[in-house]
Amino acid sequence: MYFPSDKLSMGVAVSKKHGKAVKRNRIKRLLRAAFSQNVGVLKKNYSFILIPKVSEEYTYKAFCESIEKCFKKVNEWEKG
Repeated sequence: MYFPSDKLSMGVAVSKKHGKAVKRNRIKRLLRAAFSQNVGVLKKNYSFILIPKVSEEYTYKAFCESIEKCFKKVNEWEKG
């Protein structure tokens, strides 16, 4: 989810469905790192809420690809 905003911000919501605290914290770290890696793609400021889907395995590469794809869609939507 994203909303137009005065400044760039991000929130992460990881439920207990994803596993125990160690696993949930790892997911949050990976999401934060992927977000900061790809934030340069954005043309305007937004507030994002990241909610990962339940999966067997979570990788940094998968999160980066997903966030990059999302940011491109946001930029395209802004043009249109």
